[in-house]
Amino acid sequence: MTTRIGITGAGGRMGRTLIEAVSLAAGELQVSAAIEQPGSSLIGADAGELAGIGKNGITLVDDLKDVIADIDVLIDFTVPVATLANVAGCAKNGVAMVIGTTGFTPEQQAQIDEAATRIPICKASNFSTGVNVCFKLLDIAARVLGDDADIEVYEAHHRHKIDAPSGTALSMGQVVADALNRDLEKVAVYGRQGQTGARERETIGFATVRAGDVVGDHTVMFAAEGERVEITHKASSRMSFARGAVRAADWVAGRDAALYDMRDVLDLH
Repeated sequence: MTTRIGITGAGGRMGRTLIEAVSLAAGELQVSAAIEQPGSSLIGADAGELAGIGKNGITLVDDLKDVIADIDVLIDFTVPVATLANVAGCAKNGVAMVIGTTGFTPEQQAQIDEAATRIPICKASNFSTGVNVCFKLLDIAARVLGDDADIEVYEAHHRHKIDAPSGTALSMGQVVADALNRDLEKVAVYGRQGQTGARERETIGFATVRAGDVVGDHTVMFAAEGERVEITHKASSRMSFARGAVRAADWVAGRDAALYDMRDVLDLH
C-alpha cells in the first residue's frame, strides 16, 4: 500500500531535499502534496522540478486544507508557529505527522502532546540515523564516566539557523542529564563570560557557533583527570536528515496515536 507523503516548507532547502529523498526511498512512498507559505513566488511550481528530480505533477499550494485529503503523513521542518497550525489541521483530519521543527516553548510542546493523543506524531530534534546512534552512545558514556567527568556540548550550524543551542544539542544534553539523574534546566550553562569562578562538576555546558554553510556539527566531551572521551557527529548533507525523516514517515503511518521519536523508529530505546 502506498504511503502518501505531504511536504510543508517544500520550496526551502530542507523541503526540496525531502522531496528528493522520497523519490530515492525504497518501498511504496510518494510525494502527494507540497505546501509553501502564502505569498511565496513558488506557488504553482512543480515540486519535482524545484527538487531537481524532474516534474512529478505535484504543484505547490499555499494552504494545507486544499490537499489534506491527499496526505497520509505530513513532514514538517518549518518554524514553530507554522508547525503548530499544521498540527491542528492534521489532528482534525486524522493525518499522521513527522516533525523536525525545533525551538518550541513548553506551551507549544504541550499543544503537540495533546495532538498526539489523537494522531501518531514522530517528533525528533534530529532524524539522522548517526545522531540517534550517538544518543545511545551518550547514554552509555554518561552512566560510566559522567560523575567523574566535566561534560560539555559543542554545536555548529549555518548562519541562517534561528534557534540556539540546536535542538540536537539540547537533546544530547538531556540524554546525559537523564542518565545521571540531573535536572537539565538546573545544571545547564549556556555560554560563559567574565569571572565565572571554578566549574561545578554537575553542570553541563553548551557552546554554540553560527557560521557559513555548516550543515551541523555536534560534539559531547567527557573530560576527566588525565583523559577525555568525545562523541562527535558531523553532517555534510541535509540528505542524512531527510532520509531519516522519510523513514520515520513510512514507520509512523498507521500507528496508534502517540508521540514517538526517531529512537522508536530505529528501535534504540
